[in-house]
Amino acid sequence: MLVILLLIISIGIIFEVTFKNIMETNLKHEIGSKALSVAQSIASMPDIQEAFQAENPADVIQPIAESIRKQVGAEFIVIGNTNEIRYSHPNPKRLGQKMVGGDNGLVFKGEPVISESIGTLGPSLRGKAPIFHQGEVIGVVSVGYLQTDIEKEVVKIQKKIFFATFLILIGGLLAALLISLNIKKAMFGLEPKEIAWMYQEKHAILESIHEGIIAIDTDGRITVVNETAHKILGVPNETLLRGKRIEEVLENTNLLEVVRNGQAEYDKEIIILGDVFLANRIPIFNKKGDVIGAVASLRNKSELAHLLQELSHVKAYAEGLRAQTHEYSNRLYTLLGLIQLGSYKEAIDFISKEVDVTQGFIQFLMKEIPDPIIAGFILGKVSLASELKVNFLIDRESSFKDIPYEISRDSLVTIIGNLVNNAFEAVKENNGEKRVSLFLTDLGKELIIEVEDNGKGIDSKDNGQIFKEGFSTKDKNSNAGIGLSLVQTAINSLGGYVTFSSNVGEGTIFTVAIPKSMGDVHNGEQGYRIVNY
Repeated sequence: MLVILLLIISIGIIFEVTFKNIMETNLKHEIGSKALSVAQSIASMPDIQEAFQAENPADVIQPIAESIRKQVGAEFIVIGNTNEIRYSHPNPKRLGQKMVGGDNGLVFKGEPVISESIGTLGPSLRGKAPIFHQGEVIGVVSVGYLQTDIEKEVVKIQKKIFFATFLILIGGLLAALLISLNIKKAMFGLEPKEIAWMYQEKHAILESIHEGIIAIDTDGRITVVNETAHKILGVPNETLLRGKRIEEVLENTNLLEVVRNGQAEYDKEIIILGDVFLANRIPIFNKKGDVIGAVASLRNKSELAHLLQELSHVKAYAEGLRAQTHEYSNRLYTLLGLIQLGSYKEAIDFISKEVDVTQGFIQFLMKEIPDPIIAGFILGKVSLASELKVNFLIDRESSFKDIPYEISRDSLVTIIGNLVNNAFEAVKENNGEKRVSLFLTDLGKELIIEVEDNGKGIDSKDNGQIFKEGFSTKDKNSNAGIGLSLVQTAINSLGGYVTFSSNVGEGTIFTVAIPKSMGDVHNGEQGYRIVNY
C-alpha cells in the first residue's frame, strides 16, 4: 500500500511539473501572438501613420495608444520612430525618450517579431510590428506584457490545477483503498502469494483426481476442466475448453438445470462417447447463498463394475475355499470315525468313492470346460453348494471349449457367478429339495449359459425391475440389488442378451446368449427378454 501511495505521489509531481512547463509555454505563445496581433492592428491604423507627419506626433498617438492598451489589458503600448524616440508610453514623463530593449533591429527591416526583453517597466514579452508609409518603415509599435504578470497567471492556473490534482489524488487513493478492501474481501483476506499457492495447489489436486471434473458459471461457460475430463471427452489437453459453453462440449450434462434450481444430483448415469459414467452435479454457492455456478464429477461406471467384479471373484474364491475346507473337514471326521471303529474296508471304500467322484468331475471339467478360470470358478461353486446343502448339477451335456479370445473371461465369470449365487439364494428357503442346475454350450454362433432353480420364482410385477441396480426382493444388505445389475452390464459389454422365465412357486430359468463374433452383436433396445413357457 505504501509503495502504491509513493508511486501515485511521484506520478502527481511529474504530472504537475510537466503540465506547468507546457502551460507556461502555451500561455507565452498565446500572449505573444495576441501582443503581435494588437501591434499589427495599431501599425495599420491611418491615424497613427498620419500622426508621424504631424509637428508633435505624441499629441495624437499617446491618447490612441493608451485607449487601446486599457482595452486589451496590455502592460504597455510604446510607439516610436526609426530613431526609437517614444511617441507613446504608459508613463507620460518618458515620452520623447529613447526606447530600450534593443530588439527593434528586425522590425526596422520590415519584419514583425515576438521577443522577450527588459524595458523600463521590467522583463516583458513583446509583440512588435513596423509602421509603413508609402512602402517605407517610419516607426515601430511595441505591445508588451510583463513577465511577472504572466508568471502570476501561470501560478493562478497552477494553483487550480494543483488543487484539482490534489482532489484527484485523494479520490484515487480512496478509490484504491476501497477497491483494495473489496478485493481483499472477495479473496477471503488472502495475499497474492497465498492465492498463487492455492491456485497451484488446486491445479495439482484437480489433476491428481481420477474422476473428470467440469465446472461452469451461471452463463453455462466452462470455468474449470481437468486433464481426466479432457480424456473422457476425447479432447486433447492443448485444446482450450475454458470459456466455451458446456453445450458445445458435452450435451445432456444437466449442469445448467442444477444452476437454475440449485439442487444437487448424485450418481446419475450419462453416456459419453459410448461409455457409461456416473455423474455427481453440485451447485456452487457464494456467501449470500446465491448460485454462482455448478460442478460435475464423472466416474467411469465400467471401472466401478470392474472393481465390483474383482470383489465378487475374490469373495467367491474365499467362499469356495471355506466351503471346501468345511466339506473336507466333515469327510476327515467320517474317516476318523470309521478307522476308530475298525471299519477299515468301509474307510477304504469311502476314500475310493470320494476319489472317483472328485476325479471324474474334475476330468469332466478339464475336458468340456478347459478354460482354467471358468473351470476353477465352477469347482468353487460346487464346494459352496455342498456346504449350503444345495444339489448343484452341472449338465454333463455341457461344452464350453470354443470361447473366442476377445471375450472377457472376467465378464463370463461375473455372469455365471451371479446367476448361480442368485439361484442358491432362491432355493435357500425351500423346505424340500434345493436344486440348481447349470448348462453351458458353445455350439453355433453363440455361447449359451443357462441357470435353473426350483426356488419360489419371480413375481410378474417385478419382471421389469430385477436388472436395475439396487432392486432386490431379499432383505436389504450391502450386496442386495447388485448381482443381476452386474450380469446385465457384463452381458451388454459382450453384445449379448438374457432371457428368463419364472413361475411363482416352481422356479426360474435364466438363459444368456453371447455372440462369438462382434458382427452378431445383439442390437435390441434392451438387453433382456421375458419368456413365458
